[in-house]
Amino acid sequence: MAIIAIFDLPGMTQAQYEQGTDKLTGGRGLVKKPADWPVPGLISHTAAPTPNGWFVADVWESEEAFRQFGDIIMPILREVGAPDMQPKIYPVFNLVTS
Repeated sequence: MAIIAIFDLPGMTQAQYEQGTDKLTGGRGLVKKPADWPVPGLISHTAAPTPNGWFVADVWESEEAFRQFGDIIMPILREVGAPDMQPKIYPVFNLVTS
């Protein structure tokens, strides 16, 4: 079952996001397509600034695929100085893609 993972990161900056994605892609910069992720299963990724930090919403094919990604991204987030947080995970009821 598909899930959505919500990261609400008060205090995180765009520079930290960019540094984290650069580490995630092995120095290739921003993530541009699902194949850039280190594990399969990503359906969509959206990131945006908020008035007090940074917001990310990912849709994954399964919670297991997301957990595998979490094992990689959480240490990267700590390394770039992102606030310590746990993403909120919800089952997807309806998903529309192009």
